[in-house]
Formats: sequence, C-alpha cells, structure tokens
Amino acid sequence: MHAFNLQPKTLTLAERLADLAVDALIDEADLSPKPALVDRRGNGAHTDLHLGLMHASALSLWPAFKAMADAAIEFGEVGLPLREALGRIGRDGEQTMLATTNGVNTHRGAIWALGLLVAAAALECTNTKASAVTLRAARLALLDDRYAPRPLSHGAQVAQRYGVRGAREEAQLGFPAVIQRALPQLKLSRAAGHGEQNARLDALLAIMTTLSDTCVLYRAGELGLQTMQVGAQAVLDAGGSASLAGRRRLHELDQQLIALNASPGGAADLLAACLFIDRIESGDGNFQGAF
Repeated sequence: MHAFNLQPKTLTLAERLADLAVDALIDEADLSPKPALVDRRGNGAHTDLHLGLMHASALSLWPAFKAMADAAIEFGEVGLPLREALGRIGRDGEQTMLATTNGVNTHRGAIWALGLLVAAAALECTNTKASAVTLRAARLALLDDRYAPRPLSHGAQVAQRYGVRGAREEAQLGFPAVIQRALPQLKLSRAAGHGEQNARLDALLAIMTTLSDTCVLYRAGELGLQTMQVGAQAVLDAGGSASLAGRRRLHELDQQLIALNASPGGAADLLAACLFIDRIESGDGNFQGAF
C-alpha cells in the first residue's frame, strides 16, 4: 500500500506572485456590472470578447508573470538587464495570449502594468507598501528597452494625437490612477460597509473619473472620454455603486458608453493593478508566507 503526501505544495515567491496577478485579472473580468466592459452579464461594447476568453487569456499569462518574478529575483536590482528581460518575457507572453485568444488582444496593457508590478514586488519583498512597489515599477518603466519593437501601439498613437498619458507614462509616473484614486476609494468604500464587489466597482469608477483612457479615445474620441469621466463621477456623487441612485447612474453610464462603442479597457487594466497591489500590501492569501 502506497502512502500519499497530502501536504500542500509550498509555493515559491515567483509562483505566488504569478497566482496573485492572474487572480487580479480574473477578479477584474468577473466584476459586475462594469460599464461597457466584459463581465458576468455580457460582452459590453465588445463583439470579439467574452468572459470565458478573458479567463483563458488570464490563465495563459501565468508562466510569463512567474518568469518576470524569477528574473527580478535573479537580477536583484532595478537596471537595464532586468528591464530588457521583462520586455522579452512580456512579448513572449503576449504571443502566448494571442495564440490562446485566436489573435484577440485581451490583456496587452495588463501584461505591461502587472508585469512591472510583479517584478517590483519580487525585487524587495520585505517592503510591500503600495507606494514602494509602484516606485520600483516606475523606475523599471523609465528604462528604455533597446529590443522593444518601435511601431506605436493604438494606445500610444492615441496618446500622441490627443496629448494625453498612455499606459507607458502612467507606469513611469508610478501608477497615479491606482495610488491616488483607486486604492483610496477601495478602502473608503470598504470602510463604509459597501461590500467588496461594490468597493471594487467604486475603485474602477474612481479611475475612470480622471484617466485619459486611450482605449476610449481610440474607439470614441473626446466625446467618449468626457462621457466616461463625467458619468463615473456622477455615480460616485450619487453614493457609489452600493446606493440605489448610484446604480441608476451606473446603468445610464453603461448604456451611454455602449452606444458610443467606448470600452474603458485602460481603466480595467489599472483596476487589476489596484487589486494586485491591494493584496500585496495587505498580505491577502498568506502572501507574506511566500517570502
């Protein structure tokens, strides 16, 4: 008779960070009702995305996130060798994602944001304060990857056209939409007893109030961006997603953005970043035990 070892496997730091990054992406996708975004209700303003595809995409990125954390641990410091390793791993992860989704861009922006944050968390695991993690991520983002393809993404083209910050600049500034808007709102709504799902929706809306979301600008121009920002603020002013008045405003915003074909994908990526940082900072899921 064989004896089986039923003890749970102890995860390495890199494995735990990859778990948390994938969890953040899945939690963002599942969160409902998000305005004009894929969620448990449907496809929002998208014709090529659905919830199952978002889940498959997120899961396909686990090896890339683990490899990024391993690279950070191996190099041990912010520098060009680590930055270029992260770029290479991220591009490989993007190809895996596209193979999984049959060419649909589900998480390109999230690979950039969460990849930097995963590496930043792995670099100095004794300091998991949100501001410390985002500062390390910003220092990485400021380094120029010599091997990065030069053609501009849609987001970068839109950022140049409208003179706004894109995903790259947001990271280089230390994720202000997360640190200054999303995390404070998440904690405020939790403290008010609004429940975790409503607190996360409020955090998303807080991002949307000020973010120059290049996904929205690309799909719906300045009218779409103004509709998103004003509408998100109206939901929060009405009491947030936990209030009846706020829910009515949220429904109105959802309908307005869908009519404009405006999907705030940039805000969704930053919400995933917010959820990741929140878990790192709080030690959720015995995260500290991974160290």
